[in-house]
Amino acid sequence: MATLQIAANNNSAIPVNAALAPAARPAMSPLRMWTAVIGSTLGAFMAVLNIQIVNASLADIQGAIGAGTDDGGWISTSYLIAEIVVIPLSAWLARVFSVRNYLLTNAILFLAFSVGCAFAANLQQMIVLRAIQGFSGGVLIPMAFTIIITLLPKPKQPMGLALFALSATFAPAIGPTIGGYLTENWGWEYIFYVNLVPGMLMVGMLWVSLDRAPMNLALLAKGDWPGIITMAVGLAALQTVLEEGNKDDWFGSPFIVRLSVIAAASLTLFLIIELRAAHPLLNLRLLARRNFGFGIVANFLMGVALYGSVFILPIYLTRIQGYNSEQIGMVLAWTGIPQLILIPLVPRLMKRVDARLLIIVGFALFAASNFMNIYMTSNYASDQLFWPNIVRAIGQALAFTPLTAIATAGIEQENAGSASALFNMMRNLGGAVGIAALQTFLTKREQFHSNILTNSVSVFEEATRARVANLTNYFMNHGVSDQALATHKAIVAIAASLRKQANIMAFSDTFFLLGVALVIALVASLLLKKPGQLSGGGAH
Repeated sequence: MATLQIAANNNSAIPVNAALAPAARPAMSPLRMWTAVIGSTLGAFMAVLNIQIVNASLADIQGAIGAGTDDGGWISTSYLIAEIVVIPLSAWLARVFSVRNYLLTNAILFLAFSVGCAFAANLQQMIVLRAIQGFSGGVLIPMAFTIIITLLPKPKQPMGLALFALSATFAPAIGPTIGGYLTENWGWEYIFYVNLVPGMLMVGMLWVSLDRAPMNLALLAKGDWPGIITMAVGLAALQTVLEEGNKDDWFGSPFIVRLSVIAAASLTLFLIIELRAAHPLLNLRLLARRNFGFGIVANFLMGVALYGSVFILPIYLTRIQGYNSEQIGMVLAWTGIPQLILIPLVPRLMKRVDARLLIIVGFALFAASNFMNIYMTSNYASDQLFWPNIVRAIGQALAFTPLTAIATAGIEQENAGSASALFNMMRNLGGAVGIAALQTFLTKREQFHSNILTNSVSVFEEATRARVANLTNYFMNHGVSDQALATHKAIVAIAASLRKQANIMAFSDTFFLLGVALVIALVASLLLKKPGQLSGGGAH
């Protein structure tokens, strides 16, 4: 199959670096090549980290800037909308402004607006600053992926993809740990300041490793503007629907209905435009390729489970166990620490084991980690979550890098930007869909179990009357002198106990749903074909 070698080309080419053209490529030293890869993946790591690190401290930020619980969600939503819109645009904009200019400018803007977020005085300022931070940070994710699959020679690509896996799977896992620690010990502002030191290192590495190249502003006039506009409007509307739908009762809200219609119409037009355009923004025909198509499906479902589990666990630990953000971070740390050790070893495994087998084992372990949580009780806390989190970490580490390598097998240089955009966008979109679905599923299952448990408790049953009597005596022995008030408090306590049990059962069901999603991803992985040649596990 054709390799992903880089060449200067027409409008569809992706000149990641001036040194990447075949005639100049040998002149680029391995040191500069790896400096570019490490610098770009560090940027991708920070961009993903800033999703979860803020979510872990959202309550503190809301209180500091005077935002309500409902409106405060836009602090995260604005970042996610901007990020998911810019990811598909990045390859084209890199051709317009040159990779060096585009990447360095957005890296610097990301750092500047990270600091700006720490100085936000109200919700409106925070939303604007977070949106710009997300728009500049979103560039760093697909560009890192593109640099890896275009700059590195085939035998070295698995190591580059392993580094990228740290941003895709390790960053969401470790985000709540860092956010919780900084918020509890230093203040919420430091979750933004933490970007500065690695960010300056990233800028320095990109500055010395990427060659200067001329801008090609003429491409602006030739851009696929109908596709760009319909995609931006459609993705922004869809992301807003997914973020706000559960809170606004989905299609019971006229606002959600209008946005859903806009999203459906815009994205349908986008698909039609891209399939008919001579020079489309994204080459959607890549999805018809077996490995890339099934790889996208598996990657989407990985996004559902990856971001969904990071979303559900903190809610469970807060609502059921009463943990603070730092305690939650310590629990989730065990989904990240093992990955830091295992991911660098995966390229070696890919040299000795069929990459498809690693993907299957990875998804099986990831699914098993969720199924281990389907029999939760009120005592199910950090100790009980330890081994499921370890199994999850191992599964994620084993699955991501081989999946990326297999999915990008056979992608030509002119399609590398589209492949990068689609692969990363679909994982993020999977996370958005997963979180929205899990929010609704959790609410509905809690109501379901609450109704069943409430109906099973009757005042005519001896066990219920005995429980009410025991609790009444307890309250009267602990400072309540009025028997009627003591009885009322006893009934309220029983109702609270039922709600807590219903919540625990709903969380168990939610983890079961995540496990099922990963089983489907495993089935999609079984349909992947082994590439004709694998050099060190890399994609050809």
